[in-house]
Amino acid sequence: MNVYKALTIAGSDSGGGAGIQADLKTFQELGVYGMSALTAVTAQNTLGVQGVYPLEPEAVARQLDSVGEDLAPDAVKTGMLFSGEIIRTVADKIRQYGWSNLVIDPVMVAKGGSSLLLREAVQSLIQHLLPLALVTTPNIPEAEILAGMSIASLEDCEEAAKRIAQMGSRYVVIKGGHGSGTSVVTDVLYDGREFVYMESPRIDTRHTHGTGCTYSAALTAELAKGHSAAEAVRTAKAFIRAAIEDGLGIGGGHGPTNHFAYGRRLRTEGSDRR
Repeated sequence: MNVYKALTIAGSDSGGGAGIQADLKTFQELGVYGMSALTAVTAQNTLGVQGVYPLEPEAVARQLDSVGEDLAPDAVKTGMLFSGEIIRTVADKIRQYGWSNLVIDPVMVAKGGSSLLLREAVQSLIQHLLPLALVTTPNIPEAEILAGMSIASLEDCEEAAKRIAQMGSRYVVIKGGHGSGTSVVTDVLYDGREFVYMESPRIDTRHTHGTGCTYSAALTAELAKGHSAAEAVRTAKAFIRAAIEDGLGIGGGHGPTNHFAYGRRLRTEGSDRR
């Protein structure tokens, strides 16, 4: 039996909608064995973040050693990293173990507006992690920070993707969900030479907590299974679209997405064909 393995390096979300909880749920739904290294513990729910408690870099390093010494991952993703010191620790361990298929979700701000990445850490992310990335998946506000520019159009997305690719990431996906003024969400995939545009209808809902984590986790799972970056991106988009469309509707604020939805749709389609 060929067991595909994926590692998430991220924070814990007590509400279960984002962070390592969302990542591990997504890995499981896509048939990949999930492992985790915590960078921080957060107290949060759909209403916001009530507390952030980062781990010591030594604790992060030891978790990564435990995985690296016994359970070599087929793909790795990073989420909330919080500080420059943790980022440098993570980058050192990725190089030490030669992990490839690295997906960077540059988590900076929670859905409710709380900061999940210290200001001083942005440069560490650019300098130490982006050169190791196979795919980087910023939303529009994150892309603006990384690229050092405002984004108000598709052309701006293209320019930002080019700038981020120049920092070392082989592929860049700028997610269009934070865009406004249109009924269509356009994600822009850049491979260093060409652009691919992936469109989907904009879904009118406030229940989008953890979408970035879930999207990047789905992408990571597909890379772990040996799919190309372009194939993995398309599956990730389908996964998150299903998760938003078939929302759970729980919580009084920005509720989580439905991590069961994509698999249920596939099973239903298979039953219909029979």
